[in-house]
Amino acid sequence: MADDDIEQKRKNDERERKKAEGFLTPERKKKLRKLLMMKAAEDLKKQQMLKEQERQSVLNERIVPLPELESSGEDELQRISKEFAESVIRLEREKYDLSYTVRQKDFEINELTIAVNDLRGKFVKPTLKKVSKFAKLKTKEGQKVDFRNNLKTVEKKQFALEEKDEKIKVEWSKN
Repeated sequence: MADDDIEQKRKNDERERKKAEGFLTPERKKKLRKLLMMKAAEDLKKQQMLKEQERQSVLNERIVPLPELESSGEDELQRISKEFAESVIRLEREKYDLSYTVRQKDFEINELTIAVNDLRGKFVKPTLKKVSKFAKLKTKEGQKVDFRNNLKTVEKKQFALEEKDEKIKVEWSKN
Protein backbone atom coordinates (compact mmCIF):
# COMPACT_ATOMS: atom_id res chain seq x y z
CA MET A 1 0.00 0.00 0.00
CA ALA A 2 2.77 2.40 0.83
CA ASP A 3 4.48 1.50 -2.43
CA ASP A 4 1.28 2.27 -4.35
CA ASP A 5 0.96 5.66 -2.65
CA ILE A 6 4.59 6.49 -3.39
CA GLU A 7 4.20 5.37 -7.02
CA GLN A 8 1.00 7.39 -7.45
CA LYS A 9 2.58 10.47 -5.85
CA ARG A 10 5.59 10.14 -8.18
CA LYS A 11 3.28 9.92 -11.22
CA ASN A 12 1.31 12.98 -10.05
CA ASP A 13 4.56 14.92 -9.53
CA GLU A 14 5.71 13.93 -13.02
CA ARG A 15 2.39 15.08 -14.53
CA GLU A 16 2.60 18.40 -12.65
CA ARG A 17 6.18 18.91 -13.85
CA LYS A 18 5.14 18.25 -17.46
CA LYS A 19 2.26 20.72 -17.12
CA ALA A 20 4.66 23.32 -15.73
CA GLU A 21 6.97 22.87 -18.73
CA GLY A 22 4.14 23.72 -21.07
CA PHE A 23 3.27 22.33 -24.46
CA LEU A 24 6.51 23.29 -26.19
CA THR A 25 9.25 21.32 -24.57
CA PRO A 26 12.80 21.86 -25.82
CA GLU A 27 12.57 18.71 -27.94
CA ARG A 28 9.33 19.89 -29.52
CA LYS A 29 10.77 23.35 -30.14
CA LYS A 30 13.79 21.82 -31.85
CA LYS A 31 11.60 19.57 -34.00
CA LEU A 32 9.29 22.47 -34.90
CA ARG A 33 12.27 24.65 -35.83
CA LYS A 34 13.63 21.85 -38.01
CA LEU A 35 10.27 21.42 -39.77
CA LEU A 36 9.98 25.17 -40.36
CA MET A 37 13.46 25.28 -41.85
CA MET A 38 12.64 22.35 -44.15
CA LYS A 39 9.41 24.07 -45.25
CA ALA A 40 11.26 27.34 -45.91
CA ALA A 41 13.89 25.49 -47.95
CA GLU A 42 11.15 23.82 -50.02
CA ASP A 43 9.43 27.17 -50.62
CA LEU A 44 12.71 28.71 -51.68
CA LYS A 45 13.36 25.88 -54.13
CA LYS A 46 9.85 26.26 -55.56
CA GLN A 47 10.34 30.01 -56.02
CA GLN A 48 13.66 29.42 -57.75
CA MET A 49 12.10 26.84 -60.06
CA LEU A 50 9.22 29.22 -60.92
CA LYS A 51 11.67 32.04 -61.65
CA GLU A 52 13.75 29.76 -63.85
CA GLN A 53 10.67 28.57 -65.76
CA GLU A 54 9.49 32.16 -66.23
CA ARG A 55 12.95 33.17 -67.42
CA GLN A 56 13.05 30.30 -69.92
CA SER A 57 9.60 31.14 -71.28
CA VAL A 58 10.56 34.82 -71.73
CA LEU A 59 13.80 33.83 -73.45
CA ASN A 60 11.94 31.45 -75.75
CA GLU A 61 9.55 34.28 -76.67
CA ARG A 62 12.28 36.81 -77.35
CA ILE A 63 14.88 34.68 -79.10
CA VAL A 64 13.97 34.16 -82.71
CA PRO A 65 15.27 30.92 -84.16
CA LEU A 66 17.99 31.53 -86.71
CA PRO A 67 16.82 30.57 -90.21
CA GLU A 68 18.87 28.37 -92.51
CA LEU A 69 21.23 30.81 -94.21
CA GLU A 70 23.29 28.48 -96.38
CA SER A 71 20.45 27.12 -98.47
CA SER A 72 18.69 30.49 -98.97
CA GLY A 73 19.10 32.75 -101.94
CA GLU A 74 20.28 36.34 -102.04
CA ASP A 75 16.76 37.80 -101.91
CA GLU A 76 15.93 35.60 -98.91
CA LEU A 77 19.12 36.73 -97.12
CA GLN A 78 18.27 40.38 -97.73
CA ARG A 79 14.76 39.84 -96.35
CA ILE A 80 16.17 38.09 -93.25
CA SER A 81 18.71 40.86 -92.66
CA LYS A 82 15.98 43.52 -92.98
CA GLU A 83 13.83 41.64 -90.44
CA PHE A 84 16.73 41.46 -88.00
CA ALA A 85 17.54 45.15 -88.51
CA GLU A 86 13.90 46.10 -87.89
CA SER A 87 13.76 43.97 -84.75
CA VAL A 88 16.98 45.57 -83.46
CA ILE A 89 15.56 49.05 -84.11
CA ARG A 90 12.29 48.12 -82.39
CA LEU A 91 14.14 46.75 -79.36
CA GLU A 92 16.33 49.85 -79.13
CA ARG A 93 13.20 52.02 -79.25
CA GLU A 94 11.63 50.01 -76.44
CA LYS A 95 14.83 50.23 -74.42
CA TYR A 96 14.96 54.01 -74.84
CA ASP A 97 11.29 54.38 -73.91
CA LEU A 98 11.75 52.27 -70.80
CA SER A 99 14.86 54.15 -69.70
CA TYR A 100 13.03 57.45 -70.26
CA THR A 101 10.08 56.37 -68.11
CA VAL A 102 12.47 55.14 -65.42
CA ARG A 103 14.24 58.52 -65.39
CA GLN A 104 10.87 60.30 -65.12
CA LYS A 105 9.79 58.09 -62.24
CA ASP A 106 13.11 58.64 -60.45
CA PHE A 107 12.68 62.39 -60.83
CA GLU A 108 9.11 62.21 -59.50
CA ILE A 109 10.22 60.09 -56.55
CA ASN A 110 12.98 62.56 -55.77
CA GLU A 111 10.58 65.51 -55.94
CA LEU A 112 8.04 63.75 -53.72
CA THR A 113 10.64 62.84 -51.11
CA ILE A 114 11.81 66.44 -51.03
CA ALA A 115 8.19 67.59 -50.60
CA VAL A 116 7.62 65.07 -47.80
CA ASN A 117 10.80 66.13 -46.04
CA ASP A 118 9.78 69.77 -46.34
CA LEU A 119 6.42 68.97 -44.76
CA ARG A 120 8.07 67.03 -41.96
CA GLY A 121 10.63 69.71 -41.37
CA LYS A 122 13.51 67.42 -42.19
CA PHE A 123 15.82 68.56 -44.91
CA VAL A 124 18.02 66.40 -47.04
CA LYS A 125 21.67 67.24 -46.68
CA PRO A 126 23.23 67.75 -50.08
CA THR A 127 26.16 65.57 -50.98
CA LEU A 128 29.25 67.68 -50.71
CA LYS A 129 32.26 67.43 -52.93
CA LYS A 130 35.34 66.20 -51.07
CA VAL A 131 38.18 68.70 -51.19
CA SER A 132 41.53 68.14 -49.54
CA LYS A 133 43.10 70.79 -47.33
CA PHE A 134 46.06 71.23 -49.63
CA ALA A 135 43.86 71.68 -52.68
CA LYS A 136 42.03 74.51 -50.90
CA LEU A 137 45.33 76.20 -50.08
CA LYS A 138 46.55 75.86 -53.66
CA THR A 139 43.41 77.47 -55.03
CA LYS A 140 43.69 80.35 -52.55
CA GLU A 141 47.27 81.24 -53.35
CA GLY A 142 47.54 80.31 -56.92
CA GLN A 143 49.89 77.28 -56.94
CA LYS A 144 51.98 78.41 -53.98
CA VAL A 145 51.20 76.82 -50.62
CA ASP A 146 52.10 78.86 -47.53
CA PHE A 147 51.29 77.11 -44.28
CA ARG A 148 52.17 80.17 -42.14
CA ASN A 149 49.00 81.93 -43.21
CA ASN A 150 46.87 79.40 -41.36
CA LEU A 151 48.71 79.86 -38.05
CA LYS A 152 47.29 81.98 -35.26
CA THR A 153 48.81 85.37 -34.70
CA VAL A 154 50.33 85.83 -31.25
CA GLU A 155 50.69 89.28 -29.69
CA LYS A 156 53.57 88.33 -27.35
CA LYS A 157 56.89 89.87 -28.25
CA GLN A 158 59.08 87.27 -26.57
CA PHE A 159 59.70 85.42 -29.84
CA ALA A 160 60.31 88.53 -31.91
CA LEU A 161 63.64 88.82 -33.71
CA GLU A 162 64.11 92.52 -33.06
CA GLU A 163 63.13 94.12 -29.81
CA LYS A 164 61.89 97.68 -29.98
CA ASP A 165 61.40 99.98 -27.08
CA GLU A 166 57.82 101.03 -26.98
CA LYS A 167 58.45 104.69 -26.35
CA ILE A 168 61.60 106.45 -25.57
CA LYS A 169 60.75 109.36 -23.34
CA VAL A 170 62.34 112.61 -24.09
CA GLU A 171 64.48 114.06 -21.32
CA TRP A 172 62.55 117.29 -20.96
CA SER A 173 59.28 115.38 -20.37
CA LYS A 174 60.47 113.36 -17.37
CA ASN A 175 58.87 115.72 -14.88
